[in-house]
Amino acid sequence: MTRKLMDEQQFNALNWEKVNNLMPVIVQNRDSGKVLMLGYVNQQALTHTLHSGKMTFFSRSKQRLWRKGEQSGNFLNVIEISSDCDNDSLLALVEPIGPTCHLNTESCFKNKEKLALSFFADLEKIVASRKGADPKSSYSASLYAQGTKRIAQKVGEEGVEVALAAMGKDRDELTNESADLIYHLIVLLQNEGLNLQDVACKLQQRHQISKE
Repeated sequence: MTRKLMDEQQFNALNWEKVNNLMPVIVQNRDSGKVLMLGYVNQQALTHTLHSGKMTFFSRSKQRLWRKGEQSGNFLNVIEISSDCDNDSLLALVEPIGPTCHLNTESCFKNKEKLALSFFADLEKIVASRKGADPKSSYSASLYAQGTKRIAQKVGEEGVEVALAAMGKDRDELTNESADLIYHLIVLLQNEGLNLQDVACKLQQRHQISKE
């Protein structure tokens, strides 16, 4: 896991006076893109965060520092922290350990509409949880039990089905077969110790190289 935390120059560029030494921090799930919470940091809280790698805030009600998860164990492992264009607010990309909200929900915000693409991250967690489970308990568990060869075969079969649906100009079938392909690819990646984040990073690297 590559962390991109602030260096001294970036820290010193923050406009603390503008926010009366309490800077808002938007906390976002690195994998799904879901906004998890909004908190505040002073310079001490941000320093603790950068040193520990776990999100530490300043509690306005208790007037003290508090590390998210200090009682529940639901920590927010920081992957990257960046400031906005005015250097008066922060965005923290995190890897949450358990629910973020004190109400035991994933996010403190109650979104009526969920980002469709964020479901990939949820699906990966569900699929990963099936590893080692009773093969009779779910289709995913049965695939894991059959091993890499069978899972890879399913990916190949679904890839062919996607191509055939596209050639037949059947949009509904293409959508269905693409869903099957992505699901089986997720199972294969998980089986081999990889995930969609690894694939996305590789695509980002290729995109960056193509621009150079």
